[in-house]
Amino acid sequence: MEYSIFYIIAALGISIIINIFLKQFGISQIIGYIFTGIIIAYAFDLRAISDSHTLGLVGEFGIVFLMFTIGLEISLAKMGSMKKEIFGNGLLQVIFTAFIIYAISHYFFNLDLKSSLIISFAFSLSSTAVVLSYLKSSKEIHTPYGQKATGILIFQDIAVIPILILLTFLASEGNESIFVLLQDTVVSAIFAFGLLFIVGKKLMTWLLHFSASSELDELFMGSVLFIVVSASLLAHYMGFSYSLGAFVAGMIIAETKYHHRVESDIAPFKDLLLGTFFVVVGMKIDVALFVEKFALIVWLFVIVLVLKTAIIYTILRISSSHPVSFKAALALSQVGEFSFVIFAVASANGSLNSHLTQLLVLVVILSMIVTPFFISKISTFVELFTKEKEDDSDMSALQSRANHVIVCGYSIVGKFVTKELDKIGAPYVIVDNSYKHVKEALNDGMEAYLGDASKHSILNALHVEKAAAVIVTLDNLEKKRLICESVLQYSKDVNLIVKVVSLEEKEKLGDLNISIIVDGKAEVARVLVESMRTCELKKY
Repeated sequence: MEYSIFYIIAALGISIIINIFLKQFGISQIIGYIFTGIIIAYAFDLRAISDSHTLGLVGEFGIVFLMFTIGLEISLAKMGSMKKEIFGNGLLQVIFTAFIIYAISHYFFNLDLKSSLIISFAFSLSSTAVVLSYLKSSKEIHTPYGQKATGILIFQDIAVIPILILLTFLASEGNESIFVLLQDTVVSAIFAFGLLFIVGKKLMTWLLHFSASSELDELFMGSVLFIVVSASLLAHYMGFSYSLGAFVAGMIIAETKYHHRVESDIAPFKDLLLGTFFVVVGMKIDVALFVEKFALIVWLFVIVLVLKTAIIYTILRISSSHPVSFKAALALSQVGEFSFVIFAVASANGSLNSHLTQLLVLVVILSMIVTPFFISKISTFVELFTKEKEDDSDMSALQSRANHVIVCGYSIVGKFVTKELDKIGAPYVIVDNSYKHVKEALNDGMEAYLGDASKHSILNALHVEKAAAVIVTLDNLEKKRLICESVLQYSKDVNLIVKVVSLEEKEKLGDLNISIIVDGKAEVARVLVESMRTCELKKY
């Protein structure tokens, strides 16, 4: 198309202007991208190409890069430690949600069996793009509710595969046995994942090693892009989604020493392509139908939101506290982007009426537009309607953590320590016995837990033996000594770094095998002299 470049530049300009405006009101940029798609589609009469395969493919690669970054945080070891969240909560959520929505669609709305089945599975999925983008940016992905939500989302993304297989079976009109389809899928899965994990892991590690050794950033970035796209194409060729291949590639790289650098380098591409995905979503909106059926669309959205919240809350409440269950349920109450794929496939093979598809797509879009507005306010909303405090001492998210820094205390010095750790990109967790300090840390977007670091059970949950270092920032000498004694008893090899404020404190801790004792006054004196040396001395 000869005007393609013009449309791309126009979309980029419009999205920048809209998002700058929305930023002033604290509104997610996702809304800006969706509005950009609506404006582009109607201003340049592009609604005819909004369902273009090429355009959809470009948008889908936003999800691909998002799933790759998720894979970087979910290594095989971590997935094993999250098996309850993924294969327990996730499986129950998809099954029960699909069953109830199927019953409502078939018996209340009188839809046929095929349509009801397709709608039930599509509406059982939540938005990985919206929810995980927020959880990662706010660092709430490490909180108990964030871990519950992440586990369910991972299972939902995996569940897309059998759902698409089911759609193929529904469209086959009985010409192909479901057992044949399942057999082909299992064989393809073994071959694809075997190729990625056995051959692909060695190739990925080799490629990243030599591109990093070249000390050329563009070669390293090019290698990462090659790995992501190749893994995605392999998965698609074997009959799976592009995003699943990228997710597996991320999991493989998570086992290497390059995962932190890869994650920081890939972020701009992920965010840009994710924006493209939401622009494409906006282009699909039929404003006339939306206005005409507005009341019905809102009603359907509310029904889905309430149902999913109730189902997810009930499942999680079995093993989690009320605040954690409620927050995770609200975060996952919307309908996800993979629903577009399900509806598109079902409509294309004739399993779903085109008019009904349009209506359902608008419900999904409304869901994704509304979600960014309230997801950042979930904590406030839950606190208003419950007297029970969230369990900030739940450290189950730390089960697979290693090479992390443990910061004991989040008072003035602790806050400065975390800022310096952020500058060098070092992963860390905060533990404090003060509920007030833990809440401050969580509000600042930190990963923080309520607990006494002198207790053996807390040190065990923090995995001190795997930590890169333990930094003690407390002021109280007695508490400080208790923590140091407990840490050294728990693990003699740990790098223990302690702050003292006087020579007397240093002497009282001198009998302990502390790796480094930092004298606050001596450090201030040193910094003052260093600052003086950088000044130009006056000549008289």
